[in-house]
Amino acid sequence: MNSLIPSTDRRARNAVRALFLLAACLVAVPAAPQTKPAAAKPAARGQDAAESTDYLIGAGDTLHVFVWKEPELSKDVTVRVDGKITVPLVGDVAAAGRTPAQLGAELGRGLGKFLESPQVTLALSQPISSRFYIIGQVVKSGDFPLATRVNVLQALALAGGFREYAKTDEIVIIREGQGGQAIIPVNYKKFESGKDMTHNVPIRPGDVIVVP
Repeated sequence: MNSLIPSTDRRARNAVRALFLLAACLVAVPAAPQTKPAAAKPAARGQDAAESTDYLIGAGDTLHVFVWKEPELSKDVTVRVDGKITVPLVGDVAAAGRTPAQLGAELGRGLGKFLESPQVTLALSQPISSRFYIIGQVVKSGDFPLATRVNVLQALALAGGFREYAKTDEIVIIREGQGGQAIIPVNYKKFESGKDMTHNVPIRPGDVIVVP
């Protein structure tokens, strides 16, 4: 070391020593152990149902099946009362209760037995089954079309408001989903006071709003 660094150049010698010490410290410090991220807690069943916006196909809906470069297989089909559709080559396929993406994937697998890498796109032409229901202590109960996006407050307005003895803090939405039935509580009194709007969720096809 003395042959490389002149004794008169103290600054250079001190700098080299500092570099060696820094390198030694870096080597000696062990790497911090990697920790796995905490597993996310599963969301509440009702919350999942409230946040999901995937359309579920129902009886009466008209679907457009498009198969790339296969015009004879591209056609409009209507979901029958039994919840099925008939597609050339594939035959009867259960459609009701599934999303367009799920049904399109199922048709792609079925056509894959006859075609090489079929590309299937499924579109919802006429959502005839897209309706929701309001029962209980409202002016006008029954079923209502869901042609556009509607939230809870708008749905209750369509029903004409509440009757005199309605328990507006105990309203519930009954929602059928792929994971089963979900109950979503709705407290209209909190809506009125502006304290809590978290339950003013979008209405989904098939929802039943119960006003006790």
